[in-house]
Amino acid sequence: MGRNIDAPKPPKTLLRQVGRAIADYKMIRDGDRIMLGLSGGKDSLSLLHILLHMQRHAPINFDIAAMTVDPEMESFDPAVLGPYLESMGVEWLLVSQPIMEQAEGHMKGDSFCSWCARMKRGVMYTTMRKEGYNVLALAQHLDDLAESFLMSAFHEGRLNTMKAHYTVAADDLRVIRPLVYARERQLQDFADEARLPIVNENCPACYTKPTQRAHMKRLLADEEESNPGLMKTLLSTMRPLMAKDHA
Repeated sequence: MGRNIDAPKPPKTLLRQVGRAIADYKMIRDGDRIMLGLSGGKDSLSLLHILLHMQRHAPINFDIAAMTVDPEMESFDPAVLGPYLESMGVEWLLVSQPIMEQAEGHMKGDSFCSWCARMKRGVMYTTMRKEGYNVLALAQHLDDLAESFLMSAFHEGRLNTMKAHYTVAADDLRVIRPLVYARERQLQDFADEARLPIVNENCPACYTKPTQRAHMKRLLADEEESNPGLMKTLLSTMRPLMAKDHA
């Protein structure tokens, strides 16, 4: 199936940032079969278009498909993604998992957001192995990494953040985060300009109780007002942590 020639082109700044991250951390290799974790939010939809653009222009060959894990909550309806991805010739896998229901019986002293993320990751790993994909692309950006860094320092007493590229424990799949140099506001601007079909998710576990991550986001935003170079400094601080254990 041919791709839609009218698909929006990501800004050059985003393309450069992602290209640099892919090169710095050796994220994509010839012959990779990449599965994008597609929530339907601005970040993952933006990454979809960036990867498709790079696939058309890269000197190596790699496949791209997208997978959405439906946690079976009434507030989440990803149906709009099907025809959108079909118009671009992108294979889409929709996998349902009753995550909210399972959380009630299996969570032990963990935040729902963390537990849900791990559950979704497990579903994606299983599906990738079944379908023959070897790389999972996730859409966390620099703001996400900075928030994780502060959460780890403030609440766990250790220096840690998300890895840019790593191999899973079973040593058969790799996880990449091509947006680690991109800012959230850049992705929001692209999503708005391109009118991407954003899927709104209002998780009751998140909006009934403000999360630590939301608090860190506000803290960083307040600090950045008086320190415009904050994220550049934090990126320098986090680089060794981002690279640790990458494949």
